[in-house]
Amino acid sequence: MKTKVLFLLTMLLTLSTVNAQRVTGARVGYIDMEYILENVTAYQEANTQLEAKAQRWKTEIQKKQNTIDQMKKNLSAERVLLTKELVDEREEEIQILEQELETYQQDRFGPYGSLMQQRQNMVKPIQDQVLTVVQDIAKNKSYDFVFDKSADVVMLYSAKKFDISDQVLRVINRNEKRKGREEKIRKKQSERSKFEEGETTKQPNPEAEAKKKAREEAIAEKEAAVEEKKAEREKLLEERKQKRLEEREAKKKEYEERRKKLIEAREAKKKAAEEKRKQREEEKRKQQEARKKKQEENNKENEGNGEGAGNGE
Repeated sequence: MKTKVLFLLTMLLTLSTVNAQRVTGARVGYIDMEYILENVTAYQEANTQLEAKAQRWKTEIQKKQNTIDQMKKNLSAERVLLTKELVDEREEEIQILEQELETYQQDRFGPYGSLMQQRQNMVKPIQDQVLTVVQDIAKNKSYDFVFDKSADVVMLYSAKKFDISDQVLRVINRNEKRKGREEKIRKKQSERSKFEEGETTKQPNPEAEAKKKAREEAIAEKEAAVEEKKAEREKLLEERKQKRLEEREAKKKEYEERRKKLIEAREAKKKAAEEKRKQREEEKRKQQEARKKKQEENNKENEGNGEGAGNGE
């Protein structure tokens, strides 16, 4: 805010100075950098490529996020079946992936990430061209001041007749076309030179051949060393991964055995309780049969006694 106020005061002071110098023919112009960039072919092509690259990065980030979400969902569903060690291991793995995802996002879309840096690298050459062209136009057409309308400044009013953006665009596009023609001519000349060199038989230079061979051997050795280090690193990573898998499988196997023993113990206890219940029922049935038999014997004995008493009378 302070910057805007200071710039506004500077503008007012400048305009006052310009009004005071009208008698000397002072001129003021402005450009719209955003308008210029949007109409420069090289910027449009580079920006399209950069947007496509950013979209690929976003897709990768979404895939990584989907993987993390699925791991969290699986852990939530399987938590009751896992040991504390396996739960801690999975939570640690998810945390590592989240940290890696956050780092990747910052590396790509952060304030100092790839997107910002590549955008700055893409804009800077065109901004340099604009600055050069503006200086040339200002010098040739006697402009005393040239402002950028799209910058972080306050322009209360700007007449179209003072806008030199189209002039800048015409010069830039003309320069690009000239460079394109010069590049085509250079390529044709290069191809013609190569063809002429191919047609001309040259005597071999032993010293140059020896240097070339030594350079190729050095490059080959360097590449071999890089490949060897890469292979060692991949082997080490694979060994660590295999070790983690083996430890995980061992913990999983231990958990399964413990779970199996608990289930077997529970089933054995349940079976023992069922056997005990059946035993009690059998004993109860036998007792009931014994009582019933005894009752029947008592009934027969009573009937026998009753008949004997009747005959005596």
